Amino acid sequence: MTANRMPREARTRRAPRTAVTAAVALLLTAALTVPTAHADPPGLTEDSSPPVRIDPDDPDLRMVQGAKLAPSKVLNIKSIVETDDGSERRQDTNDNVTFSLQAEVLFGKDSAKLSSDALSRIGTIAAEIKKQNATRLRVFGFTDNLGSASHGLVLSKKRASAVQEELAKDLGSSVSFQIRGYGEQYPIADNATEAGRRKNRRVEVSFPRAS
Repeated sequence: MTANRMPREARTRRAPRTAVTAAVALLLTAALTVPTAHADPPGLTEDSSPPVRIDPDDPDLRMVQGAKLAPSKVLNIKSIVETDDGSERRQDTNDNVTFSLQAEVLFGKDSAKLSSDALSRIGTIAAEIKKQNATRLRVFGFTDNLGSASHGLVLSKKRASAVQEELAKDLGSSVSFQIRGYGEQYPIADNATEAGRRKNRRVEVSFPRAS
C-alpha cells in the first residue's frame, strides 16, 4: 500500500461525514447570502423572533464537529394575490394583512374624491377587517415620482384620509386608524415605466392578522 492511499474501510467511514459537512456549509452559506428585503413603511413591521429557544449545545442536534448553529429566527411567509390588471393586491404575512388599491380605481386624476366604483372595493376590505376582528388599522397613501415631492405628499395623505373616512362609516368607533401620506417613498414597482408608476400610485390598508 502506498503512503498516500487510505484503507478502503476508512474511506467508506469518512464519506458520510464529508457529505454532511458540505451540506452544513451550503446551508450556512445560504443563510448568510439571503438578500435584504425592501423596507416596509414605518409602523408596518414583522416579528421574526423565534417562539422557542434552541440550545446550540444540545447533543441531539448531532452537529458536525466544529460546526456552529446559526441564530434562529422565524421566516416571514409572504403570500400575494393580485388581479390580472394589477388594480387590486392582497398580501398576507405571518403578522399582517395588507390590501393595496391602485389610485386609478379609487380616484380621478390628481383627485382625492372617491369614485362610485371605489365604495364597493373599500366595502370588501371592511368585510375582511371585520372577519379578522382587527381594531388597529393603518391607511397609507403613495404616489409615483412624477411632479413635485411636496405635492405627492399632500395628495397621498388626502387620498389615505378619504379611504379612512369611508372605512370608518362601516367599521364604527371601535376601530383606531393610523393615517400617513408617503408620496413617492416606498415604491413597489419601477417608476421608469408607466406600468410601474401605476402600481406605485396606491392606497394601502393593513392590519394585524387574527391570532
